[in-house]
Amino acid sequence: MLLQGSEMVSAAEERLGPMRLTQEPIQVLLVFAKEDSQSDAFWWACERAGFRCNIARTPESAVECFLDKHHEIIIIDGRHSRYFEADAVCRMIRATKPSEQAVILAVMPQTPSDQEEPSVLPLLSAGFSRRYLENSSVSVCYNELIQLEHGEVRAQFKLRACNSLFTALEQCQEAVEISSEDHVIQYVNPAFEKMMGYHRAELIGKELTELPKSEKNSADLLDTINTCIKKGKEWQGIVFSRRKSGDSIQQYVRITPVIGQGGKIRHFVSIKRPYSDNHKQVHKLSKEEKSCGEHSQSECNSLRHKDRRKESVDVRSISSHSSDAPSLQNRRYSSMARIHSMTIEAPITKVINIINAAQESSPVTVAEALDRVLEILRTTELYSPQLASKEDDPHTNDLVGGLMSDGLRRLSGNEYVLSKSALHNMSQSQLAVPVPLNDIPSSIAELLNEEERWEFNILELEAATHKRPLSYLGLKIFSAFGMCEFLNCTEATLRSWLQVIEANYHASNSYHNSTHAADVLHATAYFLRKDRVKGSLDQLDEVAALLAATVHDVDHPGRTNSFLCNAGSELAILYNDTAVLESHHAALAFQLTVRDSKCNIFKNMERTQFRTLRQAIIDMVLATEMTRHFEHVNKFVNSINKPMSAIEETSSNSEGSDCEGPASIRNSPENRLLIKRMLIKCADVANPCRPLELCIEWAGRISEEYFAQTDEEKRQGLPVVMPVFDRNTCSIPKSQISFIDYFIMDMFDAWDAFASLPGLMEHLAENYKYWKNLDEMKCKSLRPPPLP
Repeated sequence: MLLQGSEMVSAAEERLGPMRLTQEPIQVLLVFAKEDSQSDAFWWACERAGFRCNIARTPESAVECFLDKHHEIIIIDGRHSRYFEADAVCRMIRATKPSEQAVILAVMPQTPSDQEEPSVLPLLSAGFSRRYLENSSVSVCYNELIQLEHGEVRAQFKLRACNSLFTALEQCQEAVEISSEDHVIQYVNPAFEKMMGYHRAELIGKELTELPKSEKNSADLLDTINTCIKKGKEWQGIVFSRRKSGDSIQQYVRITPVIGQGGKIRHFVSIKRPYSDNHKQVHKLSKEEKSCGEHSQSECNSLRHKDRRKESVDVRSISSHSSDAPSLQNRRYSSMARIHSMTIEAPITKVINIINAAQESSPVTVAEALDRVLEILRTTELYSPQLASKEDDPHTNDLVGGLMSDGLRRLSGNEYVLSKSALHNMSQSQLAVPVPLNDIPSSIAELLNEEERWEFNILELEAATHKRPLSYLGLKIFSAFGMCEFLNCTEATLRSWLQVIEANYHASNSYHNSTHAADVLHATAYFLRKDRVKGSLDQLDEVAALLAATVHDVDHPGRTNSFLCNAGSELAILYNDTAVLESHHAALAFQLTVRDSKCNIFKNMERTQFRTLRQAIIDMVLATEMTRHFEHVNKFVNSINKPMSAIEETSSNSEGSDCEGPASIRNSPENRLLIKRMLIKCADVANPCRPLELCIEWAGRISEEYFAQTDEEKRQGLPVVMPVFDRNTCSIPKSQISFIDYFIMDMFDAWDAFASLPGLMEHLAENYKYWKNLDEMKCKSLRPPPLP
């Protein structure tokens, strides 16, 4: 063993919590030839500390008493050599086996100030742990005892516990390997020797890298494991290892870093067991499936298992086979075998099967923990974080409740119906005559010249176009991206389509109107022009993104999905209370497009290409629904951000930052889908990343829309979805802070890491600071109060 005593203590520090380390109370042996003030002081100090104390007057009686009581602390008087030699007494005690874990203190006389301080080396050589200079103060003696208890004594208790733990490791049936922070093997138990075919002496002191590796592991597996454990995180999974004989063995491995003094990793503990053991048992018992046919169907159905962890028994098994425990357990394995043999498996099913198999040979505590893991995996809200209590942050809770749920699913007599039927009450005569791009008024054209800048002021365009910014901005952006050429349609058709779509946005909405659609279209075009985004998507993706941005909120009623569900609206009933508005936006957009040849931008497309484009548009519009917000963001981070970051780190020494690895990640169909979803999600809620004045205006508009919803909920007697958005009490700064904290910050961090958007992140930081300052001033409005 290469572990030193201090290292063993450090290694056990975090692992011995549940184990009793001390024998209460601590026992102290005083070895004093005569009673004096010093011995009395230690006696009373023991009384104060709650320690048991014995006194021995001779070396012989001291050894006898120690062998009887096994004291943790021994204090030997070394002031008067005429009675006995303290060194000799210490050596006599140290000659006994129990003294290995005893702390022995030498009481020495004070050194006169004119003499040189003697060395402590002779005392340490004799076996003493430390020296105590004569002082008959009870408080000083008490402090010395307390320091010994919390220092040397506690360390000895831990070493004693370590000895017990290593004894347990020697008997453990699972293979255990302990290596240093530098991956030098320091310990393996007999089970490891048996499994791997090595003798302990062949492994101790060797680096793990010196041992032969199995070629069956994936190339990056070891790097993945090292990256994880070096961060102090536990890693567990399936690994192939090479035995001494040269054959490979598949193992289930759990590697746990052990944190020592200073918070540094001191050791790694690896626990290994043959992975195939879990499946051999299942495979063996699966043969019993055939025997089921020999019994009646009812008899087979009654064979249910008793869960050894939850102690719950199927009633039918009690009534028919209450005494047939082996059969019940076999049926459980047989059922597991059927599950493992299923040919139609989703990825999550495979994960659950692996966990179920691992439970079979796991300790009860591990099996119970895996039960909780399975409960989580079987929920549908895998990506949604759990909030604290509502009292902690009502603004965040209300935002989440209003944006990420579909209401209380309670139908009432009060039904909210859209103010107009978009398909039947709109005629072309209501629309302004489309203006060709070349004939746009100069004042509007001048504004549109700034369209490629993030700081483009959409509100100025709103005013200049008399609240019809979408048609004008759409013409400019669509022309820049070659929309007519791709769709094989005329500019007149495209203009007509833009006019139809814009006419179906509600100008009466303070937020969800055509200006918001134009703002999202502008952000979408801005993102599409970024090098990494542009290099990841093809032209169909770009066209789909621009069209999805244009229609993503068409015919929005200015109310949330939760409101429509609670009100029992026609749309909520039509779409089964699921993604109500987003489904309506996508469906209506295509209905409006194909109903009239004059505005049907898809009429000349090839059928297959149209189907692909249509699916991409629908997917992006549905991605703006907030109930799956965290799913989309987490998938983007795990499938794109992290893999690209890992590849770029390994290729940082090569020329150029954009290598083939990241490009292949970005350009896969699955990841292009994630990029498009993330793109439109960020474009849809980019207001906090706009210049401050635009950010403030948009915050006021969305707040007014939420205020109006709360007013209507109260009037109709509906559940109030977002109570904090009461126009009489709401703090707009608090609502913006909560929205940024909960929805915006992480999403834009991920999008910035991909698309490189430093300007947006600067605006976001500035705007967040602005809202924070207002909140600290106890200001509830959009702007600080005017100075007196």
